[in-house]
Amino acid sequence: MSGGINLHAQQRSFLDKNGRFPHRFPWLRKSKQSTADILESLQLWHSTLKVIGSKFGTSILSYFIFLKWLLRFNIFSFIVNFSFITIPQFFAMSPNNLSFSGLELLTGAGYFQDTILYYGFYTNSTIRSNESLAPYNMQLAYFFTIGLYLAACFLILLFSMARSFRKNFINPASFSGNACKLLCSWDFSITHEKAVNLKRKHLSTQIKEMLSEKLQEKLKLTVSQRIVRLLIHLAAWLASSGIAVGCCAGVYYLCLNLTSIQNASANELTKQAATLLVPVVVALINVIIPLVYAMFFLVEKYKYPRHEIYVEIIRNVLLKISIIGILCYYWLQSVAESQSECWESFVGEDIYRLVVIDFIFALIGSFFGEFIRRIIGMHCCKKLGMPEFDIARNVLDLIYAQTLAWIGMYFSPLLPVIQIIKLFIIFYVKKVSLMMNCTPPRRAWRAAQMTTIFIFLLFFPSFAGVLCMIGVTIWRRQPSQNCGPFRGLETPYQSISNWVSSLTVFNNSLWVVWIYENIIESVLFFYILTLIVLIISYLYWQIIQGRKILVKHLYQQIANEGKDKSFLLDELRKAQSLNKAPDRAPYKAAQKQIQPSYRSQEMHTVNEHIPLEPRSESVGTSDVLGLAMRARQQAEMEERSSALNSRLSSNNGYPPDSPGVTRNSRKQQDPDREPFRNNDRRSEAIAMIMRERQLAERGPPTG
Repeated sequence: MSGGINLHAQQRSFLDKNGRFPHRFPWLRKSKQSTADILESLQLWHSTLKVIGSKFGTSILSYFIFLKWLLRFNIFSFIVNFSFITIPQFFAMSPNNLSFSGLELLTGAGYFQDTILYYGFYTNSTIRSNESLAPYNMQLAYFFTIGLYLAACFLILLFSMARSFRKNFINPASFSGNACKLLCSWDFSITHEKAVNLKRKHLSTQIKEMLSEKLQEKLKLTVSQRIVRLLIHLAAWLASSGIAVGCCAGVYYLCLNLTSIQNASANELTKQAATLLVPVVVALINVIIPLVYAMFFLVEKYKYPRHEIYVEIIRNVLLKISIIGILCYYWLQSVAESQSECWESFVGEDIYRLVVIDFIFALIGSFFGEFIRRIIGMHCCKKLGMPEFDIARNVLDLIYAQTLAWIGMYFSPLLPVIQIIKLFIIFYVKKVSLMMNCTPPRRAWRAAQMTTIFIFLLFFPSFAGVLCMIGVTIWRRQPSQNCGPFRGLETPYQSISNWVSSLTVFNNSLWVVWIYENIIESVLFFYILTLIVLIISYLYWQIIQGRKILVKHLYQQIANEGKDKSFLLDELRKAQSLNKAPDRAPYKAAQKQIQPSYRSQEMHTVNEHIPLEPRSESVGTSDVLGLAMRARQQAEMEERSSALNSRLSSNNGYPPDSPGVTRNSRKQQDPDREPFRNNDRRSEAIAMIMRERQLAERGPPTG
């Protein structure tokens, strides 16, 4: 027994102050931390993002983080397409006899029509560069590369949205708190003066963001004012929806009459310029209409800036996605059924022009729009002041451009290269414009949940619309008969059916045929799969609801334990103040005439050592729980004390075995001694608590 206790004490001696075993190799821990810091510093735009976050807050920082996240998507897309589609095409590439004039950089036509940039250039044959190598089926490579990339994007978006939603919506209190941000967020490893000032400014901005909405006063509106406010919001939404519908109708009418406009052109240069008419009109709509939407906020007057940005994002995303939707309808209905020579390449050229013109307008808006706005605000009309960075408009521009890049990946496999260059340039242009032309938000507000909204908008309706567009193209539309890897087929999906049919002659590939016939083409399988997914989703939803209830109960338990501890300390202070009651000299003189019992001596000794104030040192979790449990047991202790005092009261406050006390004196009642009896009863209860506390602090004996 003693050996086990000694072993336990020896193990406790090796623990650090946090109750954990210290690292045996401190140098290894330091090297790991240094490596992590180095890798973090090597991340793309790491220092730039820190400067932006410290000066302009997390809301504007979320835009640049979102841009960086989209850049990774496009780099991954370029690597996949270039590796499995473009590189094999090099072995079957024919020479390009068209001349390059430079205008192709804007229009995407001319010289680029007969290059690896577009769908129509790729062959439908099986490529075999060497007799010793296996043949490379270009149809399967094109189909599976696009399909697997979209599946990977779907999973990445889904898990990113779920992780961000769990972090910022389900349990945001576990990741951030006012007290934690104020007391525990300083990095004491920072020694450089510039880094210290940057960190201090960053913390100041974050604290302002956390406190801004809490300091807002609640609006007290009458019933009539609420009705007027509701009618204003309804009118603004109807007006914004009508504007979006009118813009879509105008774009569709322009697309239908674009061919007649080109035929009326006098020369080739005018025809090439006419192809830019639709992209320029779409870009002007994306620039002007959001400004009109911003004027609605002068009348609506939302209370929180976050609500204003959410409404602006919803209106703009409806506008942009509606325009993309009407363009997709035009491509799939009018262009795909026109039996043109290579309608896929024609769609790829349109998407290329939309991406390039949108990029040019983004540069113009940053250099001239924000710059001229700053000049006007500083010199001409100082009431306007410097402009603020429009988060909603810039985020929607990124989502719009990424949607075009996803759609165009099927019709132009190397379009992600254009998107990568575009995002790189936009990052630095927006950063310079932000630092020179924009001011920090006048109303600091927290935007930790903005990233979740961005990812959700990128997933739906952006990525969901892309899946619908690509799905209709693959399963419902007939490919061009003279170009592309799927030429001569009824649908691009027929290439998979032909490949599976060719596997029936190989015995070792019959399992692929069985999977295709019984799973992929089975409606019952997808019905059962959908049912299983719904059941699992419902079970997870129930688990989440149960965990929410459990977390609520745990929070309530923590609050109750804190109240118990506060109650115990208050009772301890009251008892200590009663211990200092005057006129105890006669009672002590009487105590000298008798021999006190061992229990009385122990209680007196403990009472003499009770501190006048509670301990100022921090109390651990186990101490808090112990104090709370003892506070709940205090009532039981007082009952025991009252039973003991009832025995003492029958002997006039003296123990029954005290010498020199007669039976008559024990039966005598002394009303002047009643306060001391009550005081001793409280002292006994407190003495029992303090003795248990001291024994717990000493720990188990060592021998």
